[in-house]
Amino acid sequence: QVQLQESGPGLVKPSQTLSLTCTVSGGSITTSYYYWSWIRQPPGKGLEWMGAIAYEGSNYYSPSLKSRTSISRDTSKNQFSLQLSSVTPEDTAVYYCARKGSYYGTYDYWGQGTQVTVSS
Repeated sequence: QVQLQESGPGLVKPSQTLSLTCTVSGGSITTSYYYWSWIRQPPGKGLEWMGAIAYEGSNYYSPSLKSRTSISRDTSKNQFSLQLSSVTPEDTAVYYCARKGSYYGTYDYWGQGTQVTVSS
């Protein structure tokens, strides 16, 4: 059974960088052909895909967030991470990590989500 767990600060100040880590257990992030994504949901809004890192390390980003987003991985720890720079209160959301079986596949495993609030 694959499990994903988000971790990171719950409060970030405006203009700072939001950093979250997703720890994966029960499966390797390097196994073909999985894609590991970050998705967020602002209060009262729908889910927003932010970006992904593929099993072989390629990155994919939402065009609207690409200039501020970086996704990396640590294969030794079976983790992948999100950095979102220059945050504003509009970046307040529940942040999820999730897996899908191919680039065009569906998400089959999700983390429980972590609330991040951007406020001074």
